[in-house]
Amino acid sequence: MPARILIGTQGWKVGSWIGPFYPHGTRSRDFLEVYSRAFPTVEVGSTAFSIPAEPAVQEWVEGVPEGFVFALKVPQQVTHERRLADTELVIRRFLDRVSGLGERLGPLLLQMSPAFRPSDASLDLLRGFLSELPEGFRWAIEFRHPGWLAPQTMEVLRRHRVACAMVDARWTPREMANELALEPTADFAYLRWEGTGRRLTDYSRAQLDREQELEHWEQVVRLLRSRVDMIFGYFDDTFQGHAPHSARAMQERLHLPVVRPSALREQAELF
Repeated sequence: MPARILIGTQGWKVGSWIGPFYPHGTRSRDFLEVYSRAFPTVEVGSTAFSIPAEPAVQEWVEGVPEGFVFALKVPQQVTHERRLADTELVIRRFLDRVSGLGERLGPLLLQMSPAFRPSDASLDLLRGFLSELPEGFRWAIEFRHPGWLAPQTMEVLRRHRVACAMVDARWTPREMANELALEPTADFAYLRWEGTGRRLTDYSRAQLDREQELEHWEQVVRLLRSRVDMIFGYFDDTFQGHAPHSARAMQERLHLPVVRPSALREQAELF
């Protein structure tokens, strides 16, 4: 059976999306509820900086429909400050809190610092860390140093069923996505579309032509469909200038259901 594919964006609290995505007059506290009508998943970046408060987790649960999935970044205390060492207490506190999402809890992303460089010692550290990760969760890891994208790393990830995040970004060779798609390290895939990292004056519209990149990643997803059970993918505004546009473009390429801003506006008029 082909993999279930969930496409969304990196975050939802973007004021410049009011008008082109959120209907005019949408209150910030209603962003998530409106967002969840258009996309089935979202990546939460704020959890990298602090463990969410219990009321926030409850608001997330109540703000989305059944079947919606939150992907969460693991706190940087784990990935940046402690660099995978002595992290048991932080991870336990994090999991205790976010487990409140229940079935809406999706993959957990360990986004490593570029300063975390490959070496025999750091590979041993990674191996020990992964062996201690609690089971029952989907774990993914993103390396921001290209030296990690090597066979010995993939072997370690595969042994522990941890997905290697595939990223469209300046620090990742494009051809690596094809190689990773052919031999995934977990039963799910995690994709992140960052683009060149170019900063724009606003994120209210698509401003960069990335059709070639979209075509390339469409083929990567198609490669993955028969190799994993689920595929999670998240666009950043920096990919083209407006993440909702990019997410819809990928949904269209993959023949997934698409909800256009006009439909969100029509729904808003009913309330």
